[in-house]
Amino acid sequence: MPRARARLLAAGFGLAWALQCAAGGGPTLADTGPAGATPADAPDRSAGPAAADEDEDDGRTWQAKFQTTYTFEKKLPFHAAYTGPNSLVTDPERSYTATATAYLGWRPWRSAEVFVVPEVTQGLPFSNLTGLGGFTNGELTRASGTNPRLYRQKLYLRQTWSLGGGREKEEAELEQFGKFVDRDRFVLTAGNFAALDVFDDNLYAKDPRTQFMNWGNMAYAAYDYPADARGFAWGLAGEWYEGDWAFRFGRMTVPRDPNQLSLDHRLASHYGDQIELEHGHTVAGQPGRIRVLAYRDRARMASFQDALVYLETHPGSDPQAIFAVRTGDKVKYGFGVNAEQAIGPDLGAYLRAMHSDGHTETLAFTEVDQSLAAGLVLKAAAWGRPLDNLGLSFMQNTISRDRRNYLEAGGISFFIGDGALRYAPERIVELYYSATIVRDVSATVGWQHIQNPAYNADRGPVEVLAFRLHAEF
Repeated sequence: MPRARARLLAAGFGLAWALQCAAGGGPTLADTGPAGATPADAPDRSAGPAAADEDEDDGRTWQAKFQTTYTFEKKLPFHAAYTGPNSLVTDPERSYTATATAYLGWRPWRSAEVFVVPEVTQGLPFSNLTGLGGFTNGELTRASGTNPRLYRQKLYLRQTWSLGGGREKEEAELEQFGKFVDRDRFVLTAGNFAALDVFDDNLYAKDPRTQFMNWGNMAYAAYDYPADARGFAWGLAGEWYEGDWAFRFGRMTVPRDPNQLSLDHRLASHYGDQIELEHGHTVAGQPGRIRVLAYRDRARMASFQDALVYLETHPGSDPQAIFAVRTGDKVKYGFGVNAEQAIGPDLGAYLRAMHSDGHTETLAFTEVDQSLAAGLVLKAAAWGRPLDNLGLSFMQNTISRDRRNYLEAGGISFFIGDGALRYAPERIVELYYSATIVRDVSATVGWQHIQNPAYNADRGPVEVLAFRLHAEF
């Protein structure tokens, strides 16, 4: 492990340990108890802390869980007036991803969790991963070719400090021990993880392995969150929960060069900062949440205005002019709103909307400057399949005037560039049905309709069919 990464992780461990000692042993977390426990039905604490600990905690210090997902997609042929270097190919194509992941957890003390996550990936994208703002399969961020490759995805510490407010149950999940926690608490995550592990959560649209598949449904498409080419980074993130409110903040590493694997560990000069405020509520007796997020990246990036000037003053040069003008540090920022709302026991709705400034090239995610995603998810209880889900979403992606001018002049960006542009918003409809085969094993069929791929009204529409198989154990 490079020294900078080791120092960062050690600092997180050290901070957690020092605060743990200062608290006289720190908070007590638990692994057992009824789901949905409230202060009224939590274990009886009248016998004192030791008895309460025995009631709540089975002493488990290790956890091993696994997942595997295979996603196959077929793109049908479509019409285009012209095709450029970074266009989506008009011929029919097939794409797939396959991932197998282990989530290995350890509790060094009762209020802390350490996870190491190794993963094997392989995959083949459409058109060498070019030609779209909203790519059709969120697993493609991890795929690195058609040969299986093992890498360490994450290595991090999560430390929790209890602040009262009653107890609630956290169910055991892939990266979470089952336990009781105080409703009011502070959580520190330090090490190598994904910004999306902490920020921009959504009950109905988050995980491309089990829910919607498009990138614009696993996160704000315009959220240029700090990450390497696979979607992970090193850093620190804090979460403060108080009643129905939560506040999150974090600083994480950015890539040395946009959309590359190598990370820049100089967190004082190059970084991605994000803050998020969340509020839980009920409407007509149904739960919901609203989150407001802001991010700010500082990194070595090219501005589209500089790239456009370069194209105009160097006729016949490489149309990917962003490489020629990537010479200094730039700042990129954005703001977003994320809402989820249960409409009834079997129906939920969500909405995400974000605006990014769009003056600079894409740093770590995709070629979108303003994004909107909204949809509905229905449990199939009405036809006797309560573990199945039917989802329908609409997405619209747009780009800034700076990015648009550059593409209209024939410029090529990292993921898109048709050689010309008749601008129109990229609009995507996604429909999926996920059927539970047996416990923790599901099969999904999906369809995506894409108008104006890469914001070009001279191309498309595009139809994509999908099949996905997912298992956890």
